[in-house]
Amino acid sequence: MADHNAMDSAASADRAVALTEALIARASVTPSDAGCQSQIAAHLESAGFTIDWLPRGEVTNLLATRGQSGPLLLFVGHTDVVPPGPAADWQSPPFAPTRRDGYLYGRGSADMKTSVAAFVTACETLAATPSATDGLRIAIALTSDEEGPAQDGIRAIAPVIADRLGTIDWCLVGEPSSQSTLGDTIRVGRRGSLSGEITVTGRQGHVAYPDQADNPLHRLTPVLAELVNVQWDTGTDEFPPTQLQVTGIDTDTDAGNVIPGRASARFNLRYSPATTAEALQQRIAQTLDAHAPTAAIDWHHSAVPFASDAGPLRQAVIDVIAAQTGAAPIANTAGGTSDGRFIAPLGAEVVEFGPVNQSIHQVDEHVALAAIGQLTEAYEAIIRQLGRSAPLPD
Repeated sequence: MADHNAMDSAASADRAVALTEALIARASVTPSDAGCQSQIAAHLESAGFTIDWLPRGEVTNLLATRGQSGPLLLFVGHTDVVPPGPAADWQSPPFAPTRRDGYLYGRGSADMKTSVAAFVTACETLAATPSATDGLRIAIALTSDEEGPAQDGIRAIAPVIADRLGTIDWCLVGEPSSQSTLGDTIRVGRRGSLSGEITVTGRQGHVAYPDQADNPLHRLTPVLAELVNVQWDTGTDEFPPTQLQVTGIDTDTDAGNVIPGRASARFNLRYSPATTAEALQQRIAQTLDAHAPTAAIDWHHSAVPFASDAGPLRQAVIDVIAAQTGAAPIANTAGGTSDGRFIAPLGAEVVEFGPVNQSIHQVDEHVALAAIGQLTEAYEAIIRQLGRSAPLPD
């Protein structure tokens, strides 16, 4: 039996690697899906899933469902990737999946085509033994708008998913949560994200005649100096304190002997539930009034913080990782945003678990080949554990 199980795991790993490579080969730079989801749909249809297409503009969205009753486990993923940058900077072409030194290279390998291939393969494997998931409904939601504006993807279709499927009990997001080794870290929530751009208008002039000009940088820089030293809050038990980072400063001229007429600065706040976006905006407006009362500011609020209480999904993920690696993962809310923020408000317990994230969005993005099979096996075990906890069907 052990040899048989090892053979099954090896075959499953091979299928997951092959699907990962096939997905990497499709240049699905956001918002393009480049046919990834059609290829995935073919796999899922053969495993007994019903496929619904939910396109929005240029964005491709897929909802696959299997099972008629019982608690619902929803996998969430994205098939779009960030641009690869100059291909000449890569050791191998970004959309030519390449195995090298135990790793699989290619854009999207870690973020997040490996996860998508792993949970699709896990579902295919379990479809061959339906008793493993009796009483459990499984759904997969995919979008090609996660790396972009994130307006026409999971944000848009989350209400449709809830309307069609009812209560979403558990949501497992395949974002690359691991830090150094597969399973060392999972995400159980995410911070909010608030961005702004301050523009200060002055009067252009010669640097030798400052009395004839009004340097907007001299009013903008005190604003930034104050903002970067504010203690916005002290965080919570699950969230680190809110932090502000300046991401860019621009002027309307770059000549060394010209005082600019306009200066702007961009910044982002990753904030905890200990504060609100409205409170942050008010505090920054007060700082502007003190140093640059005529300044203008444009806001972009892309995410509110969320966190899920520990429940059956978190326990299943922890149990499976501990059994596989010998150590329980760290559960935190670090990192960027994810599409889990659109599912959490529907009442689902959300956990993110995926590959090591050290190379995501970088040249020569990669994933350990062995980790693809390990992740597939982990997803399968998580489904089995949740299936065992589900009530038996009538």
